[in-house]
This record gives sequence, C-alpha cells and structure tokens, in this order.
Amino acid sequence: MTSRDELHDLKAAMQAATPAPDAARRAEVLARAQANFDATQETRMRARQSSVTPDKRGFFAGVFDMIMTKTTGALTATTALVAVGFLFLSPQGQEILRGPQGVMAPTIEPVVLEDRAEAPLADLDEVVEPQSGEAPELRGVVAADQEVVPAAPTPEQFGAENSPIINPGNSAAIIQDGARNFGGVIAPSSAPLAVIQQPRDVLAPPPPVTEEFANADDNPLRVVAENPVSTFSIDVDTASYALLRSSLNRGQLPAPDAVRIEEMVNYFPYDYPTPDDGDVSPFRPTVEVFATPWNPDTQLVHIGIQGELPVIEDRPALNLVFLIDTSGSMNDPAKLPLLIQSFRLMLDRLNPEDQVAIVTYAGSAGVALEPTSASDTATISAALTALQAGGSTNGVGGLQAAYDLAAEMTEDGEVSRVLLATDGDFNVGISDPTALEDYISDQRETGIYLSVLGFGRGNLQDDTMQALAQNGNGTASYIDTLHEAQRVLVDQLAGALFPITDDLKVQVEFNPEVIAEYRLIGYETRALAREDFANDAVDAGELGAGHSVTAIYEVTPVGSPATLVAPLRYAADDGAETEFGDELGFISLRWKEPGAEESQLVDFAIPATASEPGTEAQFAAAIAGFGQLLRGSDFLGDWGYAEAIALANANRGADEFGYRQEAVQLMRLAQSLSGE
Repeated sequence: MTSRDELHDLKAAMQAATPAPDAARRAEVLARAQANFDATQETRMRARQSSVTPDKRGFFAGVFDMIMTKTTGALTATTALVAVGFLFLSPQGQEILRGPQGVMAPTIEPVVLEDRAEAPLADLDEVVEPQSGEAPELRGVVAADQEVVPAAPTPEQFGAENSPIINPGNSAAIIQDGARNFGGVIAPSSAPLAVIQQPRDVLAPPPPVTEEFANADDNPLRVVAENPVSTFSIDVDTASYALLRSSLNRGQLPAPDAVRIEEMVNYFPYDYPTPDDGDVSPFRPTVEVFATPWNPDTQLVHIGIQGELPVIEDRPALNLVFLIDTSGSMNDPAKLPLLIQSFRLMLDRLNPEDQVAIVTYAGSAGVALEPTSASDTATISAALTALQAGGSTNGVGGLQAAYDLAAEMTEDGEVSRVLLATDGDFNVGISDPTALEDYISDQRETGIYLSVLGFGRGNLQDDTMQALAQNGNGTASYIDTLHEAQRVLVDQLAGALFPITDDLKVQVEFNPEVIAEYRLIGYETRALAREDFANDAVDAGELGAGHSVTAIYEVTPVGSPATLVAPLRYAADDGAETEFGDELGFISLRWKEPGAEESQLVDFAIPATASEPGTEAQFAAAIAGFGQLLRGSDFLGDWGYAEAIALANANRGADEFGYRQEAVQLMRLAQSLSGE
C-alpha cells in the first residue's frame, strides 16, 4: 500500500508541475468568452439552466474530469492516476477502450489552420447548418502545440447511451479553447488553432485479391460431319480441385476460371484395370459408353487410362532440389509454415541413396542446404526450420540456381527433379508466363523435370504455376492442408516423380453415321491441333507411375432429339452404310518412353452399343457434373447439386481415404452457397 509520505511527495510533485495562475490571462479568456456569448444570442438557442447533472457524460470526459477536479486530499489524485494507467497501459484497460464492438477509439490528427491573432475564436467557432434529416455539426479549435487527446468515441463504438458526440454520422468536430471543454481536452488559448475531426471509418480495408487462374472458355459443341476429330494432351494435375475445396471451406464459391474439370475428375484414384504382359504400352485404356445423367438423349464416352506401378524398391536413385519461395508474400501461416511441414512429411519416403538440396529465393537466390543424404533427416529438417520469409520474388534467379544444382547432383542412371514451392507471385525477373514457358522448355531437355506446389490464397498466381509445370514435364498441385500434403508428397510420391510415359496424347475420331455432335468436358487448356498428334516435337503431359487419367465426352447420337445443330442442306449424304456402322468412334493414343525422341502408337475402336456403367465411371460423371455446375454450364438443363450429390453418394465405392465422401460434402457446401 502507498504510505502517507509517498502520497505527500506525489501531491507536492503535482503542485510543482502546475503553472501559477495568471490573473491577466484569466480575465482575457473570460472577456473573450463573454464576447462570443453576446455575439451568438441572436442566432443560437439559449441553453436551459438546470441543477441536475446528466447521468451519462461520455467515457473520456468522465476520466478527464476525475483527474482534473480539485480535491482536498492526494488520495483522490493517486486513484485517478492509477485508473488512467490501468486503462491505457494494461491489457484489461485496452479491452475497455476498445468498447463492446472491439474497436479502439479513432486516431485524431490535428490540422493547423492559422495563427490565433489572425482568426479570433468568435469567427471560427460556429454551428454548421445541417442538411435535411441530419443533426447539427460543431466545428471549433484546439491548440496545435498540445498533445491531442482522442475525443469521445462514436455511439457505434461505445453505445449511444455513453457517447456525447452530437453528430457521429457526419464526422463531427470537437470544439475546444481556453475555458471551454467540449471534448475532454483543455488547450491554452494563445496557441495556433487546429480542427479535430472524427474519422468516419476506423477499420482498414482488406488486402486486394490478385489471383490469376489458367483457364479458357468451355469446349464448344462440335458437329461430327464438320469436325470429326478431337485431340488433346492428358493432364494429371490436381491443383484446381484443391483450390475450389479451399474456397468452399472458406464459405465462398470458387471463381469459374479456377475450375478445371479434368483436374477435378483426375484428383481421385480409380479402380481401372492395370496393364499386364499382353499390353504393348505401360498403361491400359478402357472405354465405357452409357446414358448421360443430366440428359437422357445423349451419352457419355468415358475413357480411363491406368498406368503401371513399378516395384518401388527397383527405382533409381533420386536427386531432389527443393526450390522454396521465401519472399515476403510467403509470410502467412498457410504458406511458408505449411510448406515446411509438408516437405518434412516426404523425408521418410526417401531412400538412403537419395539426395536432397534446398535453394531459396526472395530478392536473390541462394543455397540453403547443399546436397545431403536423405537419411540425414535431422540436417534437412533443421534447414527447413531456419527458413524465413521476406523480400521481393526473384523466381527466375531461383530456377536457374535450382537447375544448376540439380545438374551437379545428377549421375548416370539417376533421376533429378526440382520441386518448386511458391504462391506463384513472381515479381522480379521473368514474370511473363510465356517467357517462363520458353525458359523451362529449354531446361526440360536436360532430363530434369519441374513440378510445382502452390500455397496460400490472396495473391496465388495459378497461371504462372501451370505454365511452369506443363512446360517442365512435371505436375502442378495446390497444398491447402497437411492432409493434402500427405496425399501429394507421400501417397503419390512415386507417380509425381517417376514418369512411365512422356508426351501422352489422345485423339478420338467420331463416326458421323452414329454420332451427330460431341463435346469434350474439360481439358480446355490441353487442346491440341489435329496435326499435333503425330508431331513428336509437340509437348504433351506425362503419366506417372501408378497414375490414372480420365476423359469424358458427351455425344449426341444421330437422330436424337437432343441434336442442337441442324444438318447442312447441301451436305453429302448418299445414304450408303459402311462397314463401321457398329463403331461409335476410333481412339488413338501416342506416347514416348521417358527420354525417347520417337513416339509409339496404340489404337482401337469404340463400340457403338451403350452398356451399364460401373461405379468408377459414374462417380467420375458426378464429379464432371459438379465441375460444370461450378462453371455455370448451359448443358445441364434442370440437373443440379441435388442430383450430383445423389449420383456421387451412390458411387463412392471403397473410398479408402475418404476422398469421395469429402467431395460429397463439398457438393453440399456449394449447394448451400449457391442458394439452390
């Protein structure tokens, strides 16, 4: 407790700090106040006298009066000082200042108008006439050389019953001068004049969203008589599905451009037949034809390709370079910290003969970890832990350093890969996706492939990530949770890092006798020209060990009422049947062995007879329908989220890790968010 001596000393200190009364100054102030009073009698309402003190006078005014009121004992002054210290210095006091809505009193900046001698108070102190429906606005002055104390908070901040602000909606100013005290601050009247203005908004605006996505318009409906051939590159990327899951879990429908249907469908593992000794290719294609869920007058052609899974123990030594973006944009819990945890997960899946190196880039690139045996997990983990975010994004410098280091690590028979982890925000060096494509295309000829892992939201540059991965002969994934990191970097590690084919292309020729129209669902960014199919110089997607790929066409049989395009009047039609009348179409697949320059070909006919679809094909159709709903497709008619949910729920299959169940939950979220 405070002793009497201490209280006596405190009182003496306060008295010593108080300036002596100035009788002349007091008389001057009173005279000027009387002049102001007399000058306003004809235009201002007379205040009604009352002996009753208002019950509620405002929080800051009450605190200040408690300090400044004359007392006969030092204990009251001490209590006041302790109270003020509690309010402004303690966490509990700060909570009180924030008020019931958690908003601090606004910061008020004084604006000096002019010297007092040139602008008497009687000329500046006025009431601004309100517009219709508004309360009067007070304007006045405060000493510019005094420390400005915030005026009382608005009713929205502390409740209308506690606030003395007359016009909180119009940025009311607070009048203060000499003996006047409207806002809880007393200012010497000899100082220059300034106006205090209450700001209207106290909350900072959210950071702008600068995300860019790689996508194109939906594939158009094609007339078989005019365009019978469809050609595209496979795509085993899954970034789009993880991105839309991130959006839905945040309570937002994804942007249509963020939805790439082929990546949604290919996110899930499928139980397709695997290749055997009779297959000439390291994969096996299967085709199913069945009625379209959203249109009974059309059919779906479901193409599934399953890659072989070599014995893991027989794989070659692996050289991994973690190329990690440590720029300032990565300073977010969902970016660099999640990235570090994700890379740690995969360390236990590496063999002792594998090597790991780390290259970081921000304003400049540098080697954070020299090539280290994968068995030395402690050293690798420590290097990851030491990473910190800051600076601009010199992505190109990092790419160059990573490729150089990977080349130094590579010996005959080994596989080298660069894993780029970033939010895609390249703002130093080559930032144009086309220029990046050219650079990465040159580097892939060395046999060092590049895969991209995306992290975080807000400034995610998905288009840049797609350009890097597609031209680097790698895959693009988006990591939004540690569970997704487990799926990509642990469960599917072999498929991501060990391709079994290069440049896998698909070409389908539809039979005009059987099919009138068709459209490819998805693969808009993977379309190829017809002549690109046989051109081995044209790049295409890689199929990893154990990976599967799915493609779905919606086709309209000849004579179906669903036909949208009328036949041409002068089209050649001799009515003669051909020997291919029992074929819906003909499918061709061309691929290269990893590192080979010449492609190989496998092809077969698609039967025209529809069949009862299996669980895998129907679930893929449900996901394709889900993607079309998110993109706002015009081909679904009245088929909506309820039908997609029912179809997916009925065909979840074994679903060992719950991926399909999660998809159903995401459909339900999208249904609620869309208001369906």
